[in-house]
Amino acid sequence: MRHVQRRARRAGATLAAVLTWAGLLAGATGCTTGVPDTPDAAPGGTPPAAGPVRVSPQDGSKDVKPGTKLRVRVAEGHLESVEVVRSQDAQDTRVAGRLSRDGRTWRPADDRLALAAKYTVDTVAVDGDGHRSARRTTFTTHVPEERFIGYVTPENRAVVGTGMIVSLAFSREIADRAAVQRAVRVTAKPPVEIRPHWFGKDRLDFRPRHYWTPGTQVTVDLRLRDVQAAPGVYGLQHKTFSFTVGRSQVSLVDAAAHTMEVRRDGELLATVPITAGAPQHTTYNGKMVVMEMLEVTRMNSRTVGFGGEYDIPDVPHAMRLTGSGTFVHGNYWSTSDPFGRTNVSHGCVGLKDVKGGGSDTPAGWFFDRSLVGDVVEIVHSKDKTVRADNGLGGWNMGWEDWKAGSAVK
Repeated sequence: MRHVQRRARRAGATLAAVLTWAGLLAGATGCTTGVPDTPDAAPGGTPPAAGPVRVSPQDGSKDVKPGTKLRVRVAEGHLESVEVVRSQDAQDTRVAGRLSRDGRTWRPADDRLALAAKYTVDTVAVDGDGHRSARRTTFTTHVPEERFIGYVTPENRAVVGTGMIVSLAFSREIADRAAVQRAVRVTAKPPVEIRPHWFGKDRLDFRPRHYWTPGTQVTVDLRLRDVQAAPGVYGLQHKTFSFTVGRSQVSLVDAAAHTMEVRRDGELLATVPITAGAPQHTTYNGKMVVMEMLEVTRMNSRTVGFGGEYDIPDVPHAMRLTGSGTFVHGNYWSTSDPFGRTNVSHGCVGLKDVKGGGSDTPAGWFFDRSLVGDVVEIVHSKDKTVRADNGLGGWNMGWEDWKAGSAVK
C-alpha cells in the first residue's frame, strides 16, 4: 500500500512539472519556474498570481477609461518578452511596442488604448538569479455610448474632374476640431501640398492650391476610431479611401452672353448656347464643382425656397453645382427658344434638350462629356459670388484664407 502511495505522489509531481512548463510556454497566468518554495510562493508551492511583473491597467480591469496608459514593468532583472493582443470587432491584432534600454519597461508604440476592446498581455521576465516567470493579464476598455462618423466626398475609387474637393461631413458637431483634423490625412501621388479648411463644426474640406493635375492619385486616410470629438463622443471609422483625377475640363458660363465655353485640357471643345437665371432669380457667379450627375430628376420650386412656380418630375441631364440647388440641366419645356438669347431660369443654367433626354442635344452632349469634379465657372451674372461652403465652392477662397481655416496652427 505504501509503495502504491509513493508511486502516486511521484506521478503527481511529474504531472505538476509538465503543467508548469506547459503553462510557461503558453503564457498562463501565475505559472512560475525556478525555486518552488521561495518566500513569495503561496502555500503548497504555487507562486503568487502577480509574479515579478507589474502590468497596468490591472488584471481584470473593466471599463478602462480613455487616456489610461498601458505599461509593463519589472522591478529587477529584465523583460524577456511582451506580447499584447487587442481583440476588437471580432478581430485580433498584435500591438506593437518597445522596451526601455534597461529592459525593465515596455510601452506600446501608440499610447492610445482602443475603445470597446479586450487586451491580453503575455509576459516572460527573468530575475537577477536567472529565474524566468510568465504572466498573463487581461482588461477591457470603455465602450462609449456615442459615436460619430465622417461622410466622405468623393466616393471610393471614383474618377473625378480636376476641381474635386475632398469634403468630410460629420454626423455631429465637432468640439475638438484639432484632434479630429489630426486623425485625417489626405495625400497625393505625385505629391502636392494639400491643406484643410473647416466650415463650421461639422464639415472639413481639403484641397491643393490649384486644381489637381490630371492623373493624380489621391488617398484619404481616416483614423477617427476612438478620437474624442466632444465629451463622451468618439470616432468610429478606421478606413482608407482613394480616387483618381481624370482629364481636365473647365466650362465658362457667361450669363450676359448666354454661352458656355467647354474646354478640355485647355483646348476649346465647343461653345454651347445656354439660358441662365432671369433678372428676378439670377445665377450665382463663381467657380463651382459638379457634385453629382443625374440622368433624370424631379425639381420642385418649393424645395429651394420659392413658391409653386414649377414642379417638373423628369428634368433630364441634371448636374448639381451647389448644395442650395443650382444645376446645369437639360430644358425641354420652354415654349420660346431662350438658349443663347435670354435668361429665363430660376437660377440654374439650362441647355436645350428634349423630353426624356436626348444624346444628340446640347444638354446630352455636355452630360456625356462631364465628370463629377469638373469645374463650371459662371461670370457676368448680376448676383454675388457663391459661398465657399455652398457645395464644393472652396475654389472661390484665396489660398491664405483657405489655410487660415485649419484648426491646427
